Amino acid sequence: MDGQHLPFQLLLLVFPVAITLKTYSEITVSPHNTSNSSEIMPNDTALNYPMDIGTVYAFIAKQCWLNFVHQMTNVSKVQWCEWRAVIRPYNDLKTCLESSADYLNYSFPSTLSEMYFVSSHHMYFLDCPLEHPPLMDPPENVLLALIITPICLIPFLVTLVVLKSKDSEMKA
Repeated sequence: MDGQHLPFQLLLLVFPVAITLKTYSEITVSPHNTSNSSEIMPNDTALNYPMDIGTVYAFIAKQCWLNFVHQMTNVSKVQWCEWRAVIRPYNDLKTCLESSADYLNYSFPSTLSEMYFVSSHHMYFLDCPLEHPPLMDPPENVLLALIITPICLIPFLVTLVVLKSKDSEMKA
C-alpha cells in the first residue's frame, strides 16, 4: 500500500460508516481555537438516502481543511508570512482538494475549494506584506506621450509611403 495515499484510503474506508450514520457536522475552526475534537451529532432525518458527489466532496474537503489547520498550528504566527514555512501545508491543502476532486470526477477548482483557499488567506495570510509593490499606471504626462506618439506617427508614415511610391512611379 502506498504510504503517500494511506490517509486518503483510510478516509475512503471510514467514509461509508459516516454516510450511514450521518455523523459529521459543521465544524468551525479559527487559528486561535484549533482543537481537532469535534462533536458528533447524527442527523436522523437523512439516514437512508444516497449521497451525491458534491456532499461526498464537501466531507472530504472538510477533512483536507482540518488537516491544513492542524499543520498550520505547527507553524508559528511569526512565520505565517514566510513562504518557505507555509508552502508544505498550503500545497498539501491544494493537493488534497485537487486529488479528491479528480478521484470523485468532481470539477476542480470548485466554489467549495475556492472557499477554503479564500478562508486560508483570510485566516493566515491577510496581514502579510507584499514583497513587490503592486503595479501602478505611469504619470499622466508619460501615459499621454505613449498614446499620442503612435497616433501621430501613423499619418507621417502613410504620407512617406505615398510620396515614395509616387517618386518611384515617375522614375519608371
